[in-house]
Amino acid sequence: MANKLLISSFFFLSLFSVSSSISIETLLEASDILSNSGYISMSLTLQLVSSSMIPHSPSLTIFAPSDSAFARSGQPSLSLLLFHFSPLPFHLRSLKFFGSGSKIPTLFANHTLIVTSGPSDGEGIFLNGVMINGSPIYDYESLVILGIDKFLDPDFEVSRQSQGTGSNLGCSFEAGGSFYSFREATEVLRLNGYSVIASFLDLQLLGFKDRPSLTIFAPVDEVMKGFVGNVDGYSSIFLRHVVPCKILWKDLVTVDDGVVFDTYLEGFQIRISRSGDILMLNEVPVSFPDMYENDWLVVHGVRGIY
Repeated sequence: MANKLLISSFFFLSLFSVSSSISIETLLEASDILSNSGYISMSLTLQLVSSSMIPHSPSLTIFAPSDSAFARSGQPSLSLLLFHFSPLPFHLRSLKFFGSGSKIPTLFANHTLIVTSGPSDGEGIFLNGVMINGSPIYDYESLVILGIDKFLDPDFEVSRQSQGTGSNLGCSFEAGGSFYSFREATEVLRLNGYSVIASFLDLQLLGFKDRPSLTIFAPVDEVMKGFVGNVDGYSSIFLRHVVPCKILWKDLVTVDDGVVFDTYLEGFQIRISRSGDILMLNEVPVSFPDMYENDWLVVHGVRGIY
């Protein structure tokens, strides 16, 4: 059942912390490795911006241009530099499964990188028409640095990319069409103290192409903090709080005690019960019914973790 959600285990295993940011010490260590790897210009640039210009983030991918790229183009503007930083850790082994047209967020506001095809399958991974060099420069926990030989172009257009002709493992992204995203829901969750679950939803980068029908029982931040750092449990925690149908509060309160709902975690169910007049879901009370609702999704806040 879990494969019905557009959730890759990669994204959950990449979310090492939602409350702490990458330390300056880690960035300076990465800068030293950049320098030792022959990326001196990017090493110096990272030292300059690490403490003041890079927003605090729990994870980061840096696409590092080579010294020859700096020599050809000169020192980049801040906006161009931020276009080479993504707030998510994209490990090279996972990028290999991204279909052509997939989008990667960057720190340059309202600008995303686009996975593009190489001249032939198997030649490498391309972003905005620029190939990522063969192996990571730095890859430790939530910080990844990948080398490239050119600056990435923020004005790159998909129509300019060369199209591959071979198999794509069925992972290609189909441009166009309607997508059902969690963007509005995550904004509401954050405003009401449910930022951890909002972070999980943010990692569903494209949402759904086909209209889903979902209910999310979102634990409040206070109870989720104890699970930060338990990387192996992230996927399980999220999936057992998502039900594959939309259940509004007015319908939920009419359900009889003992009724169970299947979740996206195979074999895990949510059971209805009552303690006096309080509705309980696996012995956890609902604290914020109908926090967010649209025509395919409803989010209820809950006081604990299932």
